[in-house]
Amino acid sequence: MPHLNKLRTAAPGGPSGNTAALPLSRLRTALTVFFALDGFLFAGWVVRIPAIKQQTGASASDLGLALLGVSAGAVVTMTLTGRLCRRFGSHPVTVASAVLMSLSIALPALTHSTLALGLVLLVFGAAYGGINVAMNSAAVDLVAALRRPVMPSFHAAFSLGGMVGAGLGALVAGGLSPTVHLLLLAVIGLLVTAVVGRVLLGRTAPVTERAQEDPVPRRLTGRTRRLVTVFGVIALCTAYGEGAMADWGALHLEQDLDAHPGVAALGYSLFALAMTAGRLTGTTLLERLGQTRTLVAGGTTAAAGMLLGSLAPTVWLALLGFAVAGLGLANIFPVAVARAGALAGPGGVAAASTLGYGGMLLGPPAIGFLADWFSLPVALTTVAALAAGAALIGWAARNATAPQDA
Repeated sequence: MPHLNKLRTAAPGGPSGNTAALPLSRLRTALTVFFALDGFLFAGWVVRIPAIKQQTGASASDLGLALLGVSAGAVVTMTLTGRLCRRFGSHPVTVASAVLMSLSIALPALTHSTLALGLVLLVFGAAYGGINVAMNSAAVDLVAALRRPVMPSFHAAFSLGGMVGAGLGALVAGGLSPTVHLLLLAVIGLLVTAVVGRVLLGRTAPVTERAQEDPVPRRLTGRTRRLVTVFGVIALCTAYGEGAMADWGALHLEQDLDAHPGVAALGYSLFALAMTAGRLTGTTLLERLGQTRTLVAGGTTAAAGMLLGSLAPTVWLALLGFAVAGLGLANIFPVAVARAGALAGPGGVAAASTLGYGGMLLGPPAIGFLADWFSLPVALTTVAALAAGAALIGWAARNATAPQDA
């Protein structure tokens, strides 16, 4: 982080430096919970996609079109969330988006046609896009105040939440209907938001000296904008793989390798577990390898793992491949977002995050169309191709720096 990113005012309540530590610690904990809740709810939905597909009678391409509702809702919301955060603050927007996401997750199980599914997924996608941009914006402010590279820890919480959500889904897939399961997730989401949201609503985001000196963000130069876009593309390439695994991994195991529904749901859980492990060690990895080597090594590992996962002839080899792919993808997105933030501040983070999550949401529909044209295993190899592309782009952008006037 730039050396000017020092804390101006952490919270009212006395001159002692220790009074700032407690509020920042509470904010970090609250944000971590929201990242985990986001992953938990999203994974809870994706592991029930095979059942929802059967319930609606959708083909692979029909399901891809319905999933495009998530993408459309999220992309539209992401373009507006930055403005909402500037007007109302990133903390209230995070809480409001969490409420909407919790309510909307119950809707897909109530549909019985592809059209209805696509319409309710518009709402779910809007909530998902809003909470992710708002949370990342809040995390950027907190990282700047802490002056430590802890961004991977927030994304580790997302992955951990995804692992728990997918694991729970695997346990209840055979015993609970999608309707009951998703309604329970809605209740859990609302309860967690009601409890933890008070911390965010009770405190504003930390203010840095940089923000104090330049409260109105300056327009980015053309070169800086292009560099931010480069790291946004890296985030997109890797998030594409996360979205593909979330929406199509279980279906690949169940449909192409004849896995039991519980074992199929376990695929995304292993993927999320590997990502969690990688992100929990992300700060140490960055300190030892640096950002460029972390990007290149991660992209290469993910490409190899996803080739194994998509083309393996047995369930257990495919599960191994999914785990390796998760380990490789773990820190690429957080590093790409951090690089964009170093280049252009919070505006860079918002732009890169929007591109990245756009990849996560646009990837699944693309996989659906490719699966109809070719096959699902072949479609999933595009994840490996994009991961390798992210490694190449990361190496090419290793010396990227912002101009002095950016």
